[in-house]
Amino acid sequence: QVQLVESGGGLVQAGGSLRLSCAASGRTFSSYGVGWFRQAPGKEREFVAVISWNGMITSYADSVKGRFTISRDNGKNTVLLQMNNLKTEDTAVYSCAAGRITSVNPRSYDYWGQGTQVTVSS
Repeated sequence: QVQLVESGGGLVQAGGSLRLSCAASGRTFSSYGVGWFRQAPGKEREFVAVISWNGMITSYADSVKGRFTISRDNGKNTVLLQMNNLKTEDTAVYSCAAGRITSVNPRSYDYWGQGTQVTVSS
């Protein structure tokens, strides 16, 4: 069993930065791939970034590539999402998820956090 808690969301002006954290409980966390997903009001949940269990593989949505960076520290059971040069269209609830494979498909994930709100103002 893995429990995930996101933090670090908030209100920021366009062009600013935020760092989201996904803290996990459970001794098997280091064997899971972790993805970040977001959902804006009235829109479908969309993939943002993913990192493999050992951090060797990462992948990003085209919309965030070059602006967002995903990383993990298995010793601290934490995955980070550094978000730079934020745009108003990045406004959404951001959730992290853990799964046995590294995937962009949210259906591949077994465990989800409750999410953290990111609001980017113009």
